[in-house]
Amino acid sequence: MSTAPPVVVTERLTKKFGSFTAVNSFDFTVPRGTVVALLGPNGAGKTTVVRMLATLSQPTSGTAVVCGHDVVHEADEVRSAISLTGQFAALEANLTARENLVLMARLRGYGRAASARVADNLVERYDIAEFRDRLIKKLSGGERRRVDLAASLVTRPELVVLDEPTTGLDPRSRQVVWAAVRELVAEGVTVLLTTQYLEEANELADQIVFIDHGRGVAAGTPAELRAQIGEQRVDVIVSTQAGFDDLVAALGPAYNLTLARERRTVSIPAPRGTIDLASVSNGVVSAGVAVDEIALRRPTLDDAFLALTGAPAHDEDQQEVLA
Repeated sequence: MSTAPPVVVTERLTKKFGSFTAVNSFDFTVPRGTVVALLGPNGAGKTTVVRMLATLSQPTSGTAVVCGHDVVHEADEVRSAISLTGQFAALEANLTARENLVLMARLRGYGRAASARVADNLVERYDIAEFRDRLIKKLSGGERRRVDLAASLVTRPELVVLDEPTTGLDPRSRQVVWAAVRELVAEGVTVLLTTQYLEEANELADQIVFIDHGRGVAAGTPAELRAQIGEQRVDVIVSTQAGFDDLVAALGPAYNLTLARERRTVSIPAPRGTIDLASVSNGVVSAGVAVDEIALRRPTLDDAFLALTGAPAHDEDQQEVLA
């Protein structure tokens, strides 16, 4: 395991806007050479955290150290060590995609010839070739996003901060961004990713931090977070409501059941080494009930997020538990 110091460390980081507390005593660490995903719904405080780490907004209290520098007292050093890609593309609309990349390289201190080489390399690397000579204002949202990401990587930073980088992107553009993140990490760059997408966090992150109402509510690897909410289960989806009631009567004496009546779903806890799919299937056959599906389910990251942030497990259906 690497002994290098973390790239980001925050302690009781807090941001208030008047009487509203957007981020509340937030502690977290980003180890070097990893992807850490800050995951939460709209309004959870993700972007506010990013803005403080990027020195765009000062904390009300608490501390944050980024790449070894305090974000308040050493803001210039922090800015020189990181690259931030925000939620909206920061590009010149009346320049082409390639011209934007050349411009960014020139602003970063490259000479004319070197800027052209850097731009061409980024065009190839981030799948921009097909629209490299089109004006930014004529590109789709996904195309602009890819150019914006490429522009943020004209130089190789210690830390890349991606604030909801794939929001609104089509599947192809999302895959391009994901591939770019993996490549950066393989080259030793640290990535802090904020996202609303559980799939994205699960796909990319070494560590996930759940944030809700400005507080960190859980942290760990995707597997660790899933494990916090319990074991796998067997779900039986019954074909008819009458069949649902018959199955509950048949299985109730033998198992602890969780019921979702509107979806006609009977769930049975199935810890490894105890209940198996075959035993439940035999019980269904004995009950003589027609079913649409019997499946062994393992906890998902969606389940973990909903459970650990206090949200209901289902939006539409009220569950009941028969013990």
